[in-house]
Amino acid sequence: MSNSSYKPLEKLNVFSLKGIQMKTFHITWFMFFICFFGWFGLAPLMPTIRGDLHLTKSQVGNLIIISVSTTIIARLIIGKLCDNWGPRKTAIRLLLVGSLPVILVGLAHSYTSLLIFRGAIGIIGASFVITQYHTSMMFAPNIKGTANAFTGGWGNLGGGVTNIVMPLIFATIVGFGYTKQEAWRYAMIVPGVLMWLTAWLYAKYTKDTPIGNFNEIGHITHKKKTDWHILKDGRIWALTAGYATCFGVEITFDNVASLHFVDSFHLSLQTAGLCAGIFGGMNLFARALGGFVSDKTGKKYGIRGKGIFLALMLLLEGVCLLFFAAAGTLVMAIICMLIFALFLKMANGATYGIVPFINKNNVGLISGIVGAGGNCGGMVFGFLFKSQTISYVQAFNYIGIAIIGISLIVLITKFAQPKYEQEVEGDLIIA
Repeated sequence: MSNSSYKPLEKLNVFSLKGIQMKTFHITWFMFFICFFGWFGLAPLMPTIRGDLHLTKSQVGNLIIISVSTTIIARLIIGKLCDNWGPRKTAIRLLLVGSLPVILVGLAHSYTSLLIFRGAIGIIGASFVITQYHTSMMFAPNIKGTANAFTGGWGNLGGGVTNIVMPLIFATIVGFGYTKQEAWRYAMIVPGVLMWLTAWLYAKYTKDTPIGNFNEIGHITHKKKTDWHILKDGRIWALTAGYATCFGVEITFDNVASLHFVDSFHLSLQTAGLCAGIFGGMNLFARALGGFVSDKTGKKYGIRGKGIFLALMLLLEGVCLLFFAAAGTLVMAIICMLIFALFLKMANGATYGIVPFINKNNVGLISGIVGAGGNCGGMVFGFLFKSQTISYVQAFNYIGIAIIGISLIVLITKFAQPKYEQEVEGDLIIA
């Protein structure tokens, strides 16, 4: 076996399955994709669920808030578990435990029971931290940002696919003679079963690192203790705020897009899901593009250049969201949504193009903190869509202004230059 089999890759060939690094690359983004599919499986069906359970606007808002709130705590815990157990064991256990509320949410017959299930489902959103951690373990510093952006973006693609596919699964079940009230319940079994299959793939075909699992290599990789002093690092909190206004906006938009298109443009459930799915579909390339440009910028201008690029993406994202909110026709709304989605997802990729370089001994914890920041943003923005006095359009305007403000904070943050030259070739403790 070649020596390259035992160290992080320096090149990314997304069409390859050769070596444990690329097998892990593909399985870990697919794991996040399936979790995202289950996490937001209810969102495109919400117009039907709203009618079935007679939900108010405020109650729908609470469901949006709790779906991302529980993920905040879960991401902090999962980040630390990746440091302790390794990403492989953490992923398998999260998939198996998280599949239960996904499959059983159909048992909810009241607002309260649905709220409980929706909160429990939210823990699988922590799969993102595993994906970013595991990808970082497999790739060298020069390509980490791009690799993380690809796995994060293709995983986020699950949010777009679920908006398109779940209404089709719902319609198929209705076609077999079931009522709409039954169909949305049975539809959620599909992502739950897919989570079981993904857990098997993760167990069979991945390793924690290129040289083996944590328990196989002892404490060679896993020898550090958590340094809680990193919480004083302002760079972490700038990235956390930035991620709140890109990924946090993304998951909020995933939750409300179908409802917005149904209510504002009077579309059918399937057509609204398709429009909302286009937003998520931008993850096919946009997040990866953000990571790629971040890596190229970092190579030429250092981590400070990466920070400026992230600030620019956030600024353009906020401006484009304001244009989306002002769109008066469906065509204009979709055009503005696509441009807004491009910059948002590039900002996602640019954020995690910086994260692995902040503190090499606490990558899992930092990934968890920044990732949880995304969900904090989703939770806070969810309150705007819960309000009885604020319309969805007004909410989009407020969020757009907030994004622009955070972009300025990121711009003035002083990011230190990463010391690429101090990395030891083959070292799996990523910097």
